[in-house]
Amino acid sequence: MNSRSFRSPLARALGLGSAKSGVRHWWAERVTAVALVPLCLWFVASMIAHSGSDYAAIIAWIRTPLATGCMVLLLIALFHHSSLGLQVVIEDYVHSGVGFAAIVAIRLGCYGLAVIGIIATLHISFGG
Repeated sequence: MNSRSFRSPLARALGLGSAKSGVRHWWAERVTAVALVPLCLWFVASMIAHSGSDYAAIIAWIRTPLATGCMVLLLIALFHHSSLGLQVVIEDYVHSGVGFAAIVAIRLGCYGLAVIGIIATLHISFGG
């Protein structure tokens, strides 16, 4: 059976089909989710291990290359995953012209928070 037979006459005439961007979005969500599992476990275990530590000990810990690298990766994966998930929620439930503006605002907010977190981590790690 031909797959074109399931398309509407208008879709056959105009050549419309999928936007072909859904698979990339779906994979990006899954990859960031898988990356977040070990990163979150590392972060929670680190916070438990340093629960009784003072400020100087936490600063010394975050200045280690492993902690700095993992923290930056955690921030990137966390805020990218959040941006992707919130975009899906808006696309599914907001059916007005506000949807596009909301997606742009969410992307700017998530990526802005990621940049602020990365800058703060690098400032602690390499700065004063």
